[in-house]
Amino acid sequence: MFPVERLRRYRLNGNIRNMFRETSINPDKLIMPVFVDETEKSKTAIKSMPGIYRYSISEYEKYIMHLEEIGVKNIIIFGIPAKKDSCGTSSYDRNGIVQRAIASAKKNTSLNTIADLCLCEYTDTGHCGVIENGYVNNDKTLEIYGREALSYAEAGVDMVAPSGMMDGQVGAIRDALDREGFVNTLIMAYSSKFASNLYGPFRDAADSTPQFGDRKSYQMDYHNGNEAMREIDLDIQEGADVIMVKPALFYLDMIYRAKEYYNMPLATYMVSGEYSMIKNAIASGLLAPDTAMEALTSLFRAGSDLVITYFAEDYIANHGKL
Repeated sequence: MFPVERLRRYRLNGNIRNMFRETSINPDKLIMPVFVDETEKSKTAIKSMPGIYRYSISEYEKYIMHLEEIGVKNIIIFGIPAKKDSCGTSSYDRNGIVQRAIASAKKNTSLNTIADLCLCEYTDTGHCGVIENGYVNNDKTLEIYGREALSYAEAGVDMVAPSGMMDGQVGAIRDALDREGFVNTLIMAYSSKFASNLYGPFRDAADSTPQFGDRKSYQMDYHNGNEAMREIDLDIQEGADVIMVKPALFYLDMIYRAKEYYNMPLATYMVSGEYSMIKNAIASGLLAPDTAMEALTSLFRAGSDLVITYFAEDYIANHGKL
């Protein structure tokens, strides 16, 4: 008790503060999202996401080698195909854009390579599954997810990341992979993915805006925390190797609860809207440059083991000085 106990002693100067720092950001735990576009000839800036680009396959190959050179260890790939249809058949094309991107990463780098697994980029509706009578048919979509996962595994992916929020998706994917001998392919499940307002810039980047309606019939209602825990529990039972909370900064309570409830590797996704808000506020001078580091630290402090973030490249390249 004061005056004997003075907690300011721990904060006297930078060296002392570093000695007693409880939470740090390990660059090995950061995952950089990469957009590769089958229709792109070079690379194109994504206007709503400062510093982030869509890459052609040739520019992507240069970019991932650059990422490895600066010390990035992990990427997650999102693909934009040349062809879209009602069932997202390009998603499981063995010569598809993501499949080629996976194969290139595994051939030319030592990056841990994760592939987002969904249909929103591949369907002409922009929805994450097959539409029947204005509603996503859950079980028909699962069969396509299985084929998509298998094509990624055949290309050499380390981890698939199903993000469509279909009931039973983890189990269907695990069965599809195991039947063909891909028992060591990891599944990072978007277990509690909320129907958030923070995905807008991503939908520009991935050309995945729904052509009608919204995704509230399959993504989580952001009012519901207990239901999110049930979703995570089901994914674990179905064979998920990594669970996830998405978005991140608005859902720190969910991150904390998931880590407390489940003794599982936990990923979080600092989504496009969170990234762009911080990036634009820093650029305008409203926030200090190290705001991004503060945001990342909050995710690890809350319980994240892995963080998908568009800040990964900058953080690692600048040795933690954003």
